[in-house]
Amino acid sequence: MRREQAAPAGLSEMAETAANLGEASDLPIIRLINGINEVVGRIISVVAIVFAGIIIYDVFMRYVFGAPTRWAFDLSKQLFGFYFILLGGYALRHQAHVRVDLLTVRMGHQLRRWTEVAGYLIFFFPFAWVFTRRSWDFAMTSLKQGEVTYGAVQLPVYPLKIAMFVAAALLLIQGVGEVLKLVLNKTDYLEPMEPMDVR
Repeated sequence: MRREQAAPAGLSEMAETAANLGEASDLPIIRLINGINEVVGRIISVVAIVFAGIIIYDVFMRYVFGAPTRWAFDLSKQLFGFYFILLGGYALRHQAHVRVDLLTVRMGHQLRRWTEVAGYLIFFFPFAWVFTRRSWDFAMTSLKQGEVTYGAVQLPVYPLKIAMFVAAALLLIQGVGEVLKLVLNKTDYLEPMEPMDVR
């Protein structure tokens, strides 16, 4: 009897996550958008460990051996930039962005749903489109110029600026997914909330 080889736990979990993230809707496009941003978010979250390790290493070298690195500061700044910018779509997928919902929080489900759709159409999509277009121009200019940092070690800047474009595109497509979920009434975060007791 032939024994099937098991996939590594981390990869199989990510594949299963990407395949099953369509619980909000049966539409393949929503499953695909959710899956892309979920996988990107989980991969990029590892970058936090990397730049934290670089900072710890630099502090250790500086105060224990009196030999600080020349590259750690610039590199950790760039890695933090990747981490911060590329998680936008992931955060939107999980409704983790800051919301000012003083009015909508007490609306009924249907009214709040269509108010959310209007908010995406009036505010989100124009911003996301401009962000995507401008970051593409920004990235291509940096790439053509071979832009580098001005620190002690000259690191290329264009990978970070290309990441800005990728992040904008991920945010834009996640917005499409969220609007589709709202229109199809497949969201689970729009129920009216009771006021919090802050005493």
